[in-house]
Amino acid sequence: MSKVSKRPSIVMPTSQEDKAINAAAKADPNAQPLTAKQLKAMVPLRTLRGRPKSVSTKQLVSVRYSPEVLAYFKSTGDGWQSRMDGVLRAYALRHSRKA
Repeated sequence: MSKVSKRPSIVMPTSQEDKAINAAAKADPNAQPLTAKQLKAMVPLRTLRGRPKSVSTKQLVSVRYSPEVLAYFKSTGDGWQSRMDGVLRAYALRHSRKA
């Protein structure tokens, strides 16, 4: 037994109907066609989705910290991971200059 499509069939307008639709749209002052400049400025929606790309890419690693260290940084509130990264970065810079 064949399945019945759940999508409604699309009926395209005739050329006369299409002309009438376009004429009505052009006559409406609130629905003026876009200018070439406006069309050029349009960006596809999929390029705007998601998190913006970061300038400095970070690497994902799995690390184990002592409970006291995690408790301290988590107690500083939101952004604790970035603060932890900053402390480790400062430590690495300070100690790499001595070498």
